[in-house]
Amino acid sequence: MADGLSPENIQRIATPARQAVATGDIPGVVCLVWRRGDLLQLEAAGLRDIDARLPVERDTIFRIASMSKPVTSVVAMMLIERGVMRLDDPIAKWAPEFGQMRVLRRPGGPLDDTYPAPRPITIEHLMTHRSGLSYGFTAKGPLALALEERFGLKLESWRSSDDWMSALASLPLSYAPGERFNYSHSTDVLGFIIGRAVGSTLQGAMRELLFAPLGMTDTDFWIPPQKRDRAAVLYRSTAPGVFTPMSLSGFLDPSPPVISAGGQGLVSTADDYLAFARLLLQGGEFNGKRLLSPESVRLMTTNRLTAAERHVNQFGIPFFMAQGFGLGVSVVMDPRKNAWMGAGGRGAFGWPGLFGGWWQVDPERQTVMIWLQQTMPPQVPPGSGGAMRDSPMAAMLTRWLFARPKVLSFMSKMAQRSGKAPRMPGIAATQMFQKQAYTALTP
Repeated sequence: MADGLSPENIQRIATPARQAVATGDIPGVVCLVWRRGDLLQLEAAGLRDIDARLPVERDTIFRIASMSKPVTSVVAMMLIERGVMRLDDPIAKWAPEFGQMRVLRRPGGPLDDTYPAPRPITIEHLMTHRSGLSYGFTAKGPLALALEERFGLKLESWRSSDDWMSALASLPLSYAPGERFNYSHSTDVLGFIIGRAVGSTLQGAMRELLFAPLGMTDTDFWIPPQKRDRAAVLYRSTAPGVFTPMSLSGFLDPSPPVISAGGQGLVSTADDYLAFARLLLQGGEFNGKRLLSPESVRLMTTNRLTAAERHVNQFGIPFFMAQGFGLGVSVVMDPRKNAWMGAGGRGAFGWPGLFGGWWQVDPERQTVMIWLQQTMPPQVPPGSGGAMRDSPMAAMLTRWLFARPKVLSFMSKMAQRSGKAPRMPGIAATQMFQKQAYTALTP
């Protein structure tokens, strides 16, 4: 084996994928490890369609959810290099709907208890999720309910991106622009701005600037009829072995969607996303063709959050305790402290998706890792747990706990044995996949 890597350890990389399928944790998965020009490991396990008994294969098409965000961010950086936009441009230049935003006095307060935004939302604010916008599940109170009711996961009901943008801009911001990270519809807004800036659509810009040069022939916002037999069914799972099909009809409509959601709307394959990840690993170059400058890649993969912003819990946990966030991707800053979230060297970057997809580029090891599945956890009510997240005592206790991996691991095992642990299909297997890969990559 090249570089003194153990063949036995390479073979073990896929073990977590096989076990996750065998135990009923997930129906199927494709995972791979690519390093310095070689595909070290690729595994396709389980079923892409349970009822039809169709297997997951290397070219299975997955809805990648928020793994779409880094793709949209790269296209934005390509336009920035071309002088079409700048990071400090106010988005009202292309989206006047957002020119006079108002901010909630309290994130969970009434929708009419607001004050004028002290500064405009910029392109950088969108790319770092510091715009003040929210998702239904990251907002609180009346705003959370309004966002979930009007937006949710589906965009095909909207007549146009203009209608969608106007509706979102009519709601107040959770926080003032530039003041804190808050995961949100920011990348969807960025995508629609890209379409306006180029005088076309986000879909058209992606195809021309990125998908065609990279050979990403299966990545799009829609699955054409001739490819639908390769698509993985999306499932929601409330317990191991229990999988309920979910319908996201926009991907399978008779014609391409009117709206292309840059924050959540892409479908892709393992090989297509590998090409995208390799572009970033190789400093913006792919197969001898330069699409992005090394400086742009460096800007994307360098933390831009302040220490105070990283200290604030995200998703109810100290998400940024050992990592930061650049322009569209998270970045590992302290591998030891970040171990509870999975293996990753200093400077490793990526961003996961709601349906269980995960990817990571490790520049130090010249490695790409990808895990694609199509299983969602049980639904969480929008805005739930807001009071607990905002309690100073709870936040302090949570940070203390997550800083002690052994204690956290013990409590997690106890919760699983009691049946009270939240159902997170494929998460533990993904983390084990990461650990096995890093073990294999150590000569």
